[in-house]
Parts: sequence; structure tokens; C-alpha cells
Amino acid sequence: MSTTTKLSHDFSGALRTFAFFMASGTHYMLEGIDYLKLYGECPSEFEMVFAIFANVIEMDAEGKVLNFTYAQKRATDYLRSWCDPSFKVDPPLELWETALYSPPPLQDRG
Repeated sequence: MSTTTKLSHDFSGALRTFAFFMASGTHYMLEGIDYLKLYGECPSEFEMVFAIFANVIEMDAEGKVLNFTYAQKRATDYLRSWCDPSFKVDPPLELWETALYSPPPLQDRG
């Protein structure tokens, strides 16, 4: 018998909030950076932003998000450094933070 696990409401809220502020161009960690123009032009940069966010975010056993602000910072620092080459991410991003994992099998993509 197989069991499934759903992501927590806390994580869902964190992802929704991050996605909203990224898509609206109003993320407070990117103030002064015109990143909206990159949508459609540089989709791989946003792919990486969300990968970093997903790789860095941590939850406890009950699904409570433990480091929402830090996960956002790592992701937005990446985008800031891409938009402003003089900005250096500190500490530098590690390979595990920028790992891109495969999508689900084709039959599970709806």
C-alpha cells in the first residue's frame, strides 16, 4: 500500500507569497532592480530563482516553514547578482542550492 504526502499549508503559503512578489515586481529584497523585464526574455534565470528557493527552504516534521526569509534572500540574491554583476552573493551559492532536478514523469504532468 502506498501513501502520499502533501506539502503543508505553511509551505503553500510561503511559495504563493514568494511567487506573488516575484511576479508582481514588488519583492522588497529586489528594490531598485528592474527584474520584470526578464520574464519571457530570460526564463532560465527565474527557473534558477525558484530552484534556489525550493532547495533552501526548510520545514519541521509538521511542515512548518523554518527559514522563509533566508530562502527568499538566497534566491533574490542570485537574481540581483544576475541583474547587477557588481553585486556578489555572500556567502557564494553552493552547488546543492542551485541544483536543477528533473520534472515528474510525463504521465504525471497532467
